[in-house]
Amino acid sequence: MEAYLDNCATTQVCPEAVSALSDAVLKNWGNPSSLYKKGNEALAILDGARLSIAKRLSCGADEIFFTSGGTESNSLAILGAAAAMKRGGNRIIISSVEHPSVEGPVSHLEADGFEVIRLRADSEGRISEDDLFRAVNSKTVLISIMAVNNEVGTIQPVEAARRAVARVRSGAVIHCDAIQAFGKIDLKPSAMGVDLMSISSHKIHGPKGAGALYVRGGYKNNRSFVKISPCVFGGLQERTLRPGTEPVPAIAGFGAAVSALPDTRGELGRIYALREYLLRGLGSVGGIVPNSPDDALPYIVNISVLGINSEPMMNFLSSRGVYVSSGSACSKGMKSRVLKNMGLSGDRISSALRISFSRFTKTEEIDMLISGLRDGKNSIRRGR
Repeated sequence: MEAYLDNCATTQVCPEAVSALSDAVLKNWGNPSSLYKKGNEALAILDGARLSIAKRLSCGADEIFFTSGGTESNSLAILGAAAAMKRGGNRIIISSVEHPSVEGPVSHLEADGFEVIRLRADSEGRISEDDLFRAVNSKTVLISIMAVNNEVGTIQPVEAARRAVARVRSGAVIHCDAIQAFGKIDLKPSAMGVDLMSISSHKIHGPKGAGALYVRGGYKNNRSFVKISPCVFGGLQERTLRPGTEPVPAIAGFGAAVSALPDTRGELGRIYALREYLLRGLGSVGGIVPNSPDDALPYIVNISVLGINSEPMMNFLSSRGVYVSSGSACSKGMKSRVLKNMGLSGDRISSALRISFSRFTKTEEIDMLISGLRDGKNSIRRGR
């Protein structure tokens, strides 16, 4: 038996998604832009997946646009909104603990002359609503705040962005990276005051290669209720916002994975119980401190095994068939910028591990982790 506890990096593809993907590859492999029967069959798959996602977000199907994944969704939202809004001002506001797929395009815009305000996070990884209100002014064109932090699980006050914008009567576009939140908590972008929202397939037991961007009011013929411009040109797919032949098999799997998601609230209760089970077990090991706040999304638990660097512990656990990470998979093992911005000590940062659950996680996997941490501490220290 193996214990896969790195579900923030990627998830096991669920049977429903595998079946839908296989059918799309073997049976419905036409180009969805073609006008004959084979193309219409592929188009029907896209329409069905779009509707499944829209239902989950309580929005219209015409507000969902397919991309290749969460990174592209974030780049399209940020670069597209900045391009469309640049005549209205040059201030962009993000948190200091955003995912690299947000920080990257924002840094690119900063080099091009945009003013970027990075709101500081507190010791729990949360930005202050007061700081957000102070940062927003009439020249603000874009605010991007993640729903859930991918390393520690902190839930950010996304809804405050709309209030901050309304206070100064700014026309700023509000983007939310919801990649770690989608399918785990109820999300309704319209109620949250969000204009753009990014989600990804492979974080919810769908295949890699598919993601989506919610655009409030939709987009058609280079016009949108929300100001956003395409970043890629050359085709009519996705109503020209994201041209290029859609990867129908990946999108089919994405839609099936969304349809297979359990009731959010019921599943959240089970995950809370798993987290409590984990924390009790960690207490029996000793020398382990939590880095995630108590009110974090329970799917993500960040800890530090004091005195032991992350890499040797991850290697030891891997040798036992237990898989965790030291932070964001996109950071390729670099020390966590999130934990640094939370003000944690160097020892806690260098010894940090991220444990992340999914709907398939079992208590037996947590038992394997606890046993591996206990044995790993003894083995690694003896090796020194």
